[in-house]
Amino acid sequence: MGGSELVALRAAGVSLVLDVAGPGLPRVLHWGADLGDTPLDQLAGAQDAGGNALPPTAPLLPTQYDRWAGRPGLTGHRDGGPGHLRLTLSAPVTVTVDPSGGGTVTAVSHDEVAGIAVRTELELTPQGLARQRHAVTSTAPGVWHVDSLLCLLPVPAQAAEVLDFTGRWARERAPQRSAFGDQTIAHESRRGRTGFGAPSLFTAGTPGFGWRTGEVWGVHVGWSGDHQHLAQRLPDRDGVLGGGELLEPGEVRLAEGETYTGPWAHFAYSAAGLDGLSAAVHGWLRARPSHPVTPRPLTLNTWEAVYFDHDLGKLTELARTAAELGVERFVLDDGWFLGRRDDKAGLGDWHVDPDVWPDGLHPLVDEVRRLGMQFGLWVEPEMVNPRSRLAERHPDWVLAAPGRLPEEQRWQHVLDVARPEVFAYLLERLDALVAEYRPAYLKWDHNRDLVEAVHGGAAGVHAQTEAVYRLLDALRERHPGLEIESCSSGGSRVDLGVLARTDRVWGSDNNDPLERQHIQRWTGLLLPPELVGCHVGPPVSHTNGRATSLAFRCATALFGHAGIEWDITGCTDQERAALASWIAAYRRLRGLIHTGRTVRADHPDPTAYLHGVVAADGGHALFAYAQLGSSARDGATRLRLPGLDPDGVYRVSLLPELPGPQLHGRPWQPDLALSGAALAGHGLLAPPLRPAEAFVLELHREP
Repeated sequence: MGGSELVALRAAGVSLVLDVAGPGLPRVLHWGADLGDTPLDQLAGAQDAGGNALPPTAPLLPTQYDRWAGRPGLTGHRDGGPGHLRLTLSAPVTVTVDPSGGGTVTAVSHDEVAGIAVRTELELTPQGLARQRHAVTSTAPGVWHVDSLLCLLPVPAQAAEVLDFTGRWARERAPQRSAFGDQTIAHESRRGRTGFGAPSLFTAGTPGFGWRTGEVWGVHVGWSGDHQHLAQRLPDRDGVLGGGELLEPGEVRLAEGETYTGPWAHFAYSAAGLDGLSAAVHGWLRARPSHPVTPRPLTLNTWEAVYFDHDLGKLTELARTAAELGVERFVLDDGWFLGRRDDKAGLGDWHVDPDVWPDGLHPLVDEVRRLGMQFGLWVEPEMVNPRSRLAERHPDWVLAAPGRLPEEQRWQHVLDVARPEVFAYLLERLDALVAEYRPAYLKWDHNRDLVEAVHGGAAGVHAQTEAVYRLLDALRERHPGLEIESCSSGGSRVDLGVLARTDRVWGSDNNDPLERQHIQRWTGLLLPPELVGCHVGPPVSHTNGRATSLAFRCATALFGHAGIEWDITGCTDQERAALASWIAAYRRLRGLIHTGRTVRADHPDPTAYLHGVVAADGGHALFAYAQLGSSARDGATRLRLPGLDPDGVYRVSLLPELPGPQLHGRPWQPDLALSGAALAGHGLLAPPLRPAEAFVLELHREP
C-alpha cells in the first residue's frame, strides 16, 4: 500500500494498528487480537488489494469524500449551507507509546473551506480498553450547527451478531440479539437520561458468543443525556461499531472560535467472550485515581423501611437495630424536606421540614454517628414539584419553552440547571446541607425523563447534562470526601459519564432477587461489583409482590456494594441472626469481591446462573449458583467453575455464613480438593435447587 505509515499500539491482548500517513485522518487497519511483534512493513503489504479496490477501512471520521456511503462521522452545516466535509491533517499525527502498554494517537484535521477544525484522540489503555473522542471547532464567521459526531472503529465480517438491550423501570438492561449483516443496527435514547435499556456494552461478535466463548467487540458511550450506539456494515467496507451523543436540531451551534467536544466512547475487545470485555472495562475503572478504594460500607437505606413516614423515634430504633447487626452506613431517604409527605410536593425546597424535624436532622445524625455508622442523605436536585415554594416563586426555572410546559411525570418537572441562577441555587442548597450535616454519602436521584427540554430557545438536553456534571464536580470540589450515588428511577442513569463524578449506581428500584439476578448480571457487563448498589429487601417485594426467602435475597445482594432496604425492627430473632451472619460475610469478603475478576459461566441450563469472582492472584474465589426457574432437567447439576488457576488445587466448601441446599433431606456439605483445570473442565456435582434458591461456594487455593 503505497504511501502508508503504520503505527501499532498493544496492551492486554489487544492490538490497534493505524495508518497515519494522511493526508486524511488516520485509518484503523486492525482493532482486535494481539498481533504480537509482527513487522509493520509486513502488515503494510497485507493491505494491498491491488487495482482500484476500496481500502477495507475508512478514516476515523469518514465522509462521502472518503467514498464512505455509511453514516458520516461528522455532519453539520454553516447557516444552512452544504455540510460535506473534506478533512485533511493540519500537522503530523502525534503517537505516544506507554511503556506499561498501549498509548495515545492524536490527530488535528481541518476543512479550510468549511471553516472546521477537529481534534481526534484515540487511546489504548494498559488494560486493553480503547477510548476515542473528537472535538470540533468552528474557525470561520457565522454559526456552524453540529448535527452528529460519531466515534467509530472497524469490526470484521466475523462479527455477525449484535447484542443490544431493552428495559423498563424495575427491569433494566434486558439483553436481545440480532444477526448483523450488511445493514445498520442502531440503539437510540431520547429520554434526556441514559435510559433503562441503554447498552452497558453494545456488542458485536461471532455468532453464538457467550460469557467465556467467542470473539467480541463492544462499545459504550460515556454520556448521561441523549445518545446513540450503532453497528453498520456496507458491502464494500469493513463493518463499524461506535456511537456518540444524539443531538437535536440546533442543539449545538458553534460561533467562530467555539468548540464542541463529544463524549468519550469506550471500546473493548475480547478473544474469549463477554467476560473479557468486562475485564478490560473493570480494570480501567479500578485504575482511575477517583475510583473508590476504601472498603465499601454495608448500607441501610430507609426507603422501604419507612417511605415518607419520618418519625425520629422510629428512625432511631431502626438505626440502633442496624448498628447491632453490623451496618456501617445509615441513609435517610426521601421525605425529610419541606412539605414532603408524599411524592406530589416539596421537590426543590431543600430545607429540613421543621414540622417533622423541629430540631433539624441533628438528633438522628448524632445518634447514627454515636452508634458508629456513617450518615447518608437522599436528594433529587434536578427536579421540582409544581406544589413547592420554588415553583411558585420561580415558574420560569423549569426546563421548558416559555408558556409551554411539558406534561408532568410523577407530579414533577425538570429544573433548567444550565440556567445560572438555578445552578447557583442548587449548589448553595446542597453545599449548605452537606456543610451542616456532614453526610458521607448522597443518594442523588433523578425520577423522570426530560421531555420537550428547551434551554435558551434551543433543544436543552446537552446543556442540561453538562450543567449537571458541573454541579456534581463543584459539590465534590467543596467536599472532597463526599460519596455520591447515581440513582435515576433506579438504574436509568448508569454510564461512564456520570461515574466519572460519582461513586456507585443504584442498579434498580427492584429489590426482588429473581429480577435482580438478571439486572445485576447485565449491569456487571460494564461495571465491577463495588460500583453497583445491591440491597436485601423485605420478604415481599414492593415492586412486584413476589415473596422470596432471606437466604436467596442475601446470596443475590452479596455480589455488589451490599446493603439493606427493609424495616429490620420487625425481624424475628432468626432473621436478625441470618442478617448479621450475611453482613459478617460481606465485610470479610468485600476485599475479594471488590478487587477480583468477575467470571460468569456459560451454564447449559438457561433457568440457572453460575457466576463468581476470582482474586487477581487466583488464590481465593467465590461462586454463586442460583436457580431462577423450573428446569427441564432432573437430578444433580454439574457446575464447571471458570477462571481459576488451572495448576492450583482448590479446597471447595460452602460459604459458612450462608445456608446451603438440602440433599435427600440433609444439608449438602461439599468438602473436596480439585485442581482449577478439573473444576473448569469437569466440575463438581451439586444437588438440584427449586426456583428462587441459591448457594455460595468459597474456594481457597492450597499452598
